[in-house]
Amino acid sequence: MENFKNDVEIKLVALDMDGTLLNNKGKVSEGNRKAINAAKEKGVIVILSTGRSLLTVREHADDLELTSYLVTVNGSEIWDEKRELVERNIVNPEHIQWMWELSKQHKTKFWAINTERTWHNEMPEDLHKSDWLKFGFTIEDDVTRELVYQELTAKSEFELTNSTMKNIEVNAAGIHKARGLSVVCSRLGIDMKNVMAVGDSRNDLMMIKEAGLGVAMGNAQEVVKETADWITATNEEDGVAKAFQKWVLVN
Repeated sequence: MENFKNDVEIKLVALDMDGTLLNNKGKVSEGNRKAINAAKEKGVIVILSTGRSLLTVREHADDLELTSYLVTVNGSEIWDEKRELVERNIVNPEHIQWMWELSKQHKTKFWAINTERTWHNEMPEDLHKSDWLKFGFTIEDDVTRELVYQELTAKSEFELTNSTMKNIEVNAAGIHKARGLSVVCSRLGIDMKNVMAVGDSRNDLMMIKEAGLGVAMGNAQEVVKETADWITATNEEDGVAKAFQKWVLVN
């Protein structure tokens, strides 16, 4: 990978947020901010590609003065430069109901994102009235988590990832950050080989695999490090800035 820049120009950078762009206090460090600004000045497009919904992404995107696309809820929604919806991929409400019952059966914590808000360990009176984007389980016990994962897998209806080692994130089958990123690149006329994707968890795996340059954070899960082309420093050590300096802000 040391010769990467000799062959391919990075035109777009896709950044995960939690555990990647943000430090453990949920903030963007000054080093990361400066690197992003320098990349923008060079004409490189920077987008956020996250498991979060637009409600909690917008403030960070605005703070960083990002004027391009956003891939949110692991690719369930894609937003354009004007924060107008490009695409929405929902989870069948029957499946949401089933997962809610599964969480009660195994006595797990959960969260669920619809187009209005994020629900934590509670659900609306009539969940069939909502458009659902993602369901998530938080399970401390490894055995229980594996049981739930096996039941979800057996359904063959879902895209299963995580954002920490203790959770399971569930999107509609085939919906993931790489797919969202591909839609964005198509609209911008950029080839995926000209993309650098940076992340730390399983919900970043597909975009790290499919981008021309996949970068794992120093704090990333082992499977992400094994998949990535390059490993940077941790989210507490300006790992995003170091990746920009290495692969984007050269020459």
